[in-house]
Amino acid sequence: MPTKKPRQSIDEAEIGGRIKAFRTEKGISLESLAQQTGFTKGYLSKVEKSKKAPPVSTLGILARSLGVSISSLLGEEIPRTSFCLVRKGERPVMTGYGTSGYAYEALAQQYPGKFMEPFVLTLPTKTNRRKLFQHEGQEILYVLKGKMHFRHGSDVYILNEGDCAYFDSGIPHLGESCDSEETQCFLVIHAPNGRGR
Repeated sequence: MPTKKPRQSIDEAEIGGRIKAFRTEKGISLESLAQQTGFTKGYLSKVEKSKKAPPVSTLGILARSLGVSISSLLGEEIPRTSFCLVRKGERPVMTGYGTSGYAYEALAQQYPGKFMEPFVLTLPTKTNRRKLFQHEGQEILYVLKGKMHFRHGSDVYILNEGDCAYFDSGIPHLGESCDSEETQCFLVIHAPNGRGR
């Protein structure tokens, strides 16, 4: 009987260092990265020194500006391949994402040059997050379990298990669990400036 691989987790404390390493390797100054991304130089400096990762939307913006994938910033080694299979118990997990309490499980971390970033997203029952997500691209959000409030711009929707939303992620958006149970979703973030193979 084959032994089960231990579930991998992503060390958030190392993400800022990777961002800085990619930035310096490409000869991009903090000031230049701030101009490209719209973030302040001070915020980017904090991201690079922080022990907590910024939201996936922020990582997406930084990845595009640095010409790498989100997976690269997360520290996932990505060998050249044309097929990626991630078994149920082998998904790397990033929990306690910033102060939001969101948990992201990577679903295609070993595929290089992705144009899409798929995750299983678990929303906490309570979140301290008040700032909405907003970034270039489009997303698909499919509710696997639970019930959620989903805000997109000035509209608020109730999404139940089995509901699917496809939306412009350039419009401010946020999902929150409705009930006392966590909500779990399948999330795909389209990376419009993905590098491809």
